[in-house]
Amino acid sequence: MKAAPDVTFKQRYDTHLKRLRLQGLQPKTIAAYARAIRHLGDYFDYRIDDLSEAQLTDYFTDSLQGRSWSTVKHRLYGLRFYYQHVLHQPCPAPDLIKPPKVQRLPDVVTVAEAGRLFRATRVVSYRVLYFTLYSLGLRLGEGLRLEVGDLDAVRRRVHVRNAKGNKDRLVPLPAVTLAVLRRFWQVHRNPVLLFPSRQGGAGAAIHASSPLDRGGVQAALRRVVAECGVKKTSRRTACATATPRT
Repeated sequence: MKAAPDVTFKQRYDTHLKRLRLQGLQPKTIAAYARAIRHLGDYFDYRIDDLSEAQLTDYFTDSLQGRSWSTVKHRLYGLRFYYQHVLHQPCPAPDLIKPPKVQRLPDVVTVAEAGRLFRATRVVSYRVLYFTLYSLGLRLGEGLRLEVGDLDAVRRRVHVRNAKGNKDRLVPLPAVTLAVLRRFWQVHRNPVLLFPSRQGGAGAAIHASSPLDRGGVQAALRRVVAECGVKKTSRRTACATATPRT
C-alpha cells in the first residue's frame, strides 16, 4: 500500500506549481510537469528529493511500458524543473532518456472530405469553428482563443496569439473565411470572442466571457468524423492547412 503524501512533499509540490506559473509556461506544460511530480511522488512513496541515477533508471524503464515517449519526456522535464526551481540542486540524471527522432506527415483531409465534415456538423458554432481552423491552418486552441480584434479585414490577415512556444504569428485571411465569420458574428454579437461559449443558449453568447468548451468541440468532431467515415487518424483531421480559394 502506497504511503500518503507527507507535509514536506505537499509543501514542495505547491511550490512547484507556483514556480511553474511564475515561469510563464503554457497551461498544458504546467499540467504535464505537475502531473510528473505527482506520479514520481506516488512511485517513490513521496520521497523524491534525493533520488539516485539508478532509481531513475528503473523508474523511466518502467515508465516506457505502455506509455508514449512524449509522456516519459515530460516526466523527465518535470523532474528537472522540480530539482532546479524547488530544490535548487542539480537533477541526478538530466539526460537519462533520449526519445528517438521520428518525423511523421500529418493526415490531411481533402477538400471534398472537409466539405462533407462541415455539412455533417449540425451545430452552427462548431461548423464555423471547424471551417475556420481548416481555412486558416490553426490548432484547436488557437482557434478557440481568437478574438474579434484579431481579424484585420483591411490587410486580410489574422493575428494568432499565444501560439506554440508562446509565439504570435500572422496568417492570411481568405475572403470566404472573413465572410463566414462576419455572418457568424451577426448571430452571437459577442464584442470580444469570435467563438463564445454556448452555455446558456444562443441568447447568452453575447455576454459570454469564455470560448466554446474544448472537450465539447473535440467530442462533436469525433462524432462527425465517424458519421462521415473519414479514416484519417490525426487529431487535426478537420484542421489541416489547406486554404480554400479566395
